Amino acid sequence: MLAYLTRRLISLVVSLAVASAVIFAVVEIAPGDPASYMLGINAQPETLAALRSELGLDQPKAQRYLSWVGGMLTGDFGLSYTYRTPVAGMVADRLWISLPLALYALTLAVLLALPAGILGAAYRGRAPDLAVMSFSQLGVAIPNFWFAMLLVLLFAITWRVFPSGGFPGWDDPVQAMRALTLPAIALALPQGAILARVLRSTLTDALTEDYIRTARAKGLSRAQTLWRHGLRNALIPVLTILGLQFSFLLAGGIIIEQVFYLPGLGRLIFQAISQRDLIVVESVVMLLVFAVILVNFLTDLAYALADPRLRHG
Repeated sequence: MLAYLTRRLISLVVSLAVASAVIFAVVEIAPGDPASYMLGINAQPETLAALRSELGLDQPKAQRYLSWVGGMLTGDFGLSYTYRTPVAGMVADRLWISLPLALYALTLAVLLALPAGILGAAYRGRAPDLAVMSFSQLGVAIPNFWFAMLLVLLFAITWRVFPSGGFPGWDDPVQAMRALTLPAIALALPQGAILARVLRSTLTDALTEDYIRTARAKGLSRAQTLWRHGLRNALIPVLTILGLQFSFLLAGGIIIEQVFYLPGLGRLIFQAISQRDLIVVESVVMLLVFAVILVNFLTDLAYALADPRLRHG
């Protein structure tokens, strides 16, 4: 297990190093100058040069890259070009919205997908299975922003059960969760549909294996065989999907955050790109890449715990 963990840690560090270089290079070659954007097209050359020097844009790219990476290792993400405030503080404020929203949506997706996937596999080829497959196909096909607007129309405007947008803060947790409920449902529907289809497929395949027939021959009922043996083996591919979905939900709610006016990470990235705030774009994207790689690392550890062949191989 220690050797397996060491290999995965080395892979994590190498992936982060490569990702940081790629992110910096891609952002740097993007057209436009942040200083010119901030001062406007009529800015004097002397003023433009002074601002570029203040922002560190006149330094060599290699020096800027090393300074950026070194700052992130110490928790210093730099200073926003636009707001003149530390990026770390901006990210922390937005993270307290995007992270609970991602966890909320992922929880709803799992609660939707587990019973649907198990039901479809248990009644393969029959009416419950057809219903699960039809609804999951519908969930994948519906754009989440359109579903989000439909939720606002029904639950916020017509029935007035949940707020239509905005975030009141965590001083009142009940109101905060109410504000995140509709966005979480909008994000959870397509992810739950995908997860249900994957679980149904893997569980159906698992139920045809020899060890399932052996368990049935020993006297276990169909339900006992499904829960004790089939589900555990079918969950291994599902863990991969869960890891990818969490990473997507953390960063992929840009449109949903725009629909519900949530000041999360997705909206921060959108605003930073439109304002050419490069240091914010680089830092937030790097943070999201770190979240993706970390989740994949934890998923690999979950694999090793679920399948002893991996940690002993």
